[in-house]
Amino acid sequence: MAFAIKAEIRDPRAQTFAFPAQKTMYGGKHIAAGDTIFLFASENEGGQGLVARGVVTSAEAVAKKRGIARQTPRVSITIRRTTLAKRPLGRSELKASAAWKDGRPETELNFKFYRQATDKIVGISDDAAVFLGTFF
Repeated sequence: MAFAIKAEIRDPRAQTFAFPAQKTMYGGKHIAAGDTIFLFASENEGGQGLVARGVVTSAEAVAKKRGIARQTPRVSITIRRTTLAKRPLGRSELKASAAWKDGRPETELNFKFYRQATDKIVGISDDAAVFLGTFF
């Protein structure tokens, strides 16, 4: 399984990235060292969408806080960048893909990242990973 993260990325050209205590959804809590990950610079933080692909070098679950009934799982990860995106892909490019059950990878990404626009780590399908691979 491949993964994608949408978070604040100040320098997309950095060789390594550290993302502490990131919210996970759609299987994102299963991320592990060695996994492929696509990095999206969050538009919520002034970013422009897909910026890079990398490999997870470490992943560690964050312990849940006591006394809170419902908590979204969080994970701290570090990533080694392998390549930079050559074409743009962000909210504006994915906005038209909103027929939630059409099975297209663009729709999957739009649903997972922009239906609830918070920053997060998500698991993505093989089809979505192949689609994202065309941007490099």
